[in-house]
Amino acid sequence: MPLKMKQLPESERPYEKLLMYGAKKLSNAELLAIIIKTGTKEETSVDIANRILLLSENISGLASIGIETLEKIKGIGKVKAIQIKAVCELATRINNPINNLKTKVIRPSDVAGIFMQELKNEKHEKLKLILLNSKNEVVKNIELKTGSINQISVAPAEILKEVIKEELDKFILIHNHPSGDSTPSKADLDFTKKVEECSKLFKLNFLDHIVIGKDNYTSIKTIENKKQ
Repeated sequence: MPLKMKQLPESERPYEKLLMYGAKKLSNAELLAIIIKTGTKEETSVDIANRILLLSENISGLASIGIETLEKIKGIGKVKAIQIKAVCELATRINNPINNLKTKVIRPSDVAGIFMQELKNEKHEKLKLILLNSKNEVVKNIELKTGSINQISVAPAEILKEVIKEELDKFILIHNHPSGDSTPSKADLDFTKKVEECSKLFKLNFLDHIVIGKDNYTSIKTIENKKQ
């Protein structure tokens, strides 16, 4: 019969361990166990947390597990599933500097750093429009489209309309590849070229189109510049 949480030494119980040594000393499963709070007759909250982490492969994949899937795990009801999803969303927002507008972007890595956490685990493609002021500071982040697993359909005119509406002339596009590979497809390259051509007609400054993969990114403008 597995040990109950109360039978463990205080120094091994997640709550007490956090108080004694600080949150950084806890494993991912122990931190998740604090959110879960209670276990079942057969398993401690840490055991249940470990099973959830096995489902998600790693801690970063936790955000992609749906509430219905979480509910099916013994020991996780609707309320606990909602609590876990809420904490995941908070973590995403905390790790996302875009919440602090006026973030300055100079190079592709700056943009990727802002959106990597948000987009790398998405199961569908999302296309975002990033609007910048004259100092290259982010002033607005607009989600233009959510597409199928590997395709987004949006006309360049829709993008330029949003830029002009905000009375700005600098913008960046960014979208994710659910496959995890940030290599731009031919469609991505063709689309970028169309947006570039249309931008020049309206004297708008299209700075880059960045593709986010699983912990990797590709700047399409960088690729194009290397070809020249």
